Parts: sequence; C-alpha cells; structure tokens
Amino acid sequence: MSKKILLIEDSLEMRENTAEILTLAGYEVITANNGKEGIDLAHREFPDLIICDIMMPLLDGYGTLHMLSKNTETANIPFIFLTAKAERSDYRKGMEMGADDYLTKPFDDIELLNAVESRCRKADLLKREYTKNIEGLNEFMNQAKGFDVLKAISQEQELRLFRKKEDIYREGSFPKGIYFLNKGKVKTYKVSDYGKEFITGLYKEGDFFGYLALLEDTKYSDFATTLEDSEICLIPKADFYSLLHKSSEISKKFIKMLSDNLHEKEEQLLKLAYNSVRKKVADALITLYDRYKEEGSQNNFTISISREDLANLAGTATESTIRTLSDLKDEKLIEIQASKITILNYQKLSQLKN
Repeated sequence: MSKKILLIEDSLEMRENTAEILTLAGYEVITANNGKEGIDLAHREFPDLIICDIMMPLLDGYGTLHMLSKNTETANIPFIFLTAKAERSDYRKGMEMGADDYLTKPFDDIELLNAVESRCRKADLLKREYTKNIEGLNEFMNQAKGFDVLKAISQEQELRLFRKKEDIYREGSFPKGIYFLNKGKVKTYKVSDYGKEFITGLYKEGDFFGYLALLEDTKYSDFATTLEDSEICLIPKADFYSLLHKSSEISKKFIKMLSDNLHEKEEQLLKLAYNSVRKKVADALITLYDRYKEEGSQNNFTISISREDLANLAGTATESTIRTLSDLKDEKLIEIQASKITILNYQKLSQLKN
C-alpha cells in the first residue's frame, strides 16, 4: 500500500510541482493551500507524512505544527518543513517545536524523495510490532542502526540470568543503562523508614525498566528484584543516550512510556488513599492478571506470589491480605493452592464495591 502524504503549500506552482514528483514516485498525495485547510485534512485523512510550508496565509507552518501536535491522533505523524527561508534560527525553531526534517527551497527531486523516504522508514520502524524477546530487541536495534540512530550499539545483547528474588539494582546506586526483560517477571519497590515495602512496578517479558533514573541523571530511588528466574540484558548508558538524542521518534516513544507510567502511579495513589482493604487486594489481583495473563489464553489465570509481595502491591498489612484472600476464596472468586492464586471470576473481582 502506497504512503499517503499531505502537502500544505500556498504557492500553486510549488504545490503542483511537488505533488507531481511525489505522485510519480508512487506516493498518494493530498494537498491543501493553507494551514487551516491542512489541519482539517490531517484530521480526516490521517496521512503517513506531512510536508508543510512555513510562510502561509491564515495559519503559518509553525501554527499548523503546534495545532497538530496537541491532538494525540496527529501528534506522531512525521512532519517536514518546506520553506524558502534558510536562516538557522528558523531551522532551530522548527526542530525545537518537534519537526522531523527541514527542506529549503529550491530543492531537487532527489533531496525531496530522500527526505520523504527516510522519514517514512523511521515511522515504520516505530509502528512495527517486534517480537517481545531478545531477538526482537536485536532486530529493533539493528533497524535503528540502519537509520544512523545508533552508532555503537552491539549487535548481540548480553543476557544475564537472575535467580528468583535476586536484586537487579538497589536504591542509591547509579544507573549504568536501561534493562530489557527477555524472560521472567520483575518488581520494583520502595522501602519506608519503618521497613515497610511497597511495590511500585511490575514488569514482564518484553518490558524496559530502570530508565527513569537514567533520564533524570540521578541515583535509583527504588529497588528492582526478580519474582522468578529471569533473563535480563543491560543496554549501556551511552548507547541509550545515542538512541534517545539522535531520534525524535524514539524520544517520543520513551516520553509516552513515562507518561503512561505516571498515569499508573496516579491511579495507584488514588486507590491507596480511598479504597478499602478488600478493594485494594482485589485491585492488586486484577493488576497481576492484566500484567501477566498471556494473550489468547483460555485458561484461568494462575500466578505464584508470596502473601508479602501481594500485600506490598496492595498497600495493606500481610495479615489483612491473608484474611481478605480467604474471604474471596469463600466467595468463589479465587482459588488458592499454597503460594498459587487462581482468578476464577475476573469480572466480579474487578467490580467489587469499595
């Protein structure tokens, strides 16, 4: 399927010439003669790429980019500025606003097509669903290399086996990179002044973790420990920064990961503040189900977890958690066998009243 490109250009001659070049190269082209019309088209057509002039009536290129970036459905569409202005300040302003590239008029066919092809390929890289294992990670890294995003990342990521309950990193240590979980389960947690543990994150195969401290350039503020035997690889700090700083697309991906993480933390704090013990334990079980249930599995979800870990996830005392689990078992919502908990009725468990 050919890529759809939205061309926003107020000059009729430039618009027709540019559209012709792109059409002959096999792209589907839709055009607008000002920023306002371009925004309307972007919201209706959802193009794969936008090429936009800067100096236009009604709404200039900067305003167009600003408006599109505020909408989640159009914010990640690759955006190339097209302008006759070549001053460095204009270039910097456009890139700081989030533009992906910048073409200065006059340009030749090759310059235009190279820029378009490069941006489309990078966008495809981020959209592509890579296998969530070490092979998928290597494939992703190798693809990124092809676009000059990475210069020094190793082709083979070194895997290390961590035994159950083994620390991966500890609070107060400096990050050496970010971690990729190839197999297993990992928890991150904080410890209060009174020694009470509180789980802040749960990770499964295919997840990155430990990147917040690296991005903030601070020491770890929590601990990371395996919940079961796990295979983990470390992406070195230098390679991660190379990946982050040389690709705005991948930067956006990590920003989204951070925003999703923040949203989860806000929800978690609200539940801790206002939910009853019964609701907290039920929500903790639902969190485990949502995080670790295998896609497509028709079997009831079963997980082996200590009562202490479940209590630390729920934010309740271990004794209270044990009593609540017993109640939920009597109500046929869960089944318990030693350390294993099986969720029998996800719907009712998720809808328990406070």
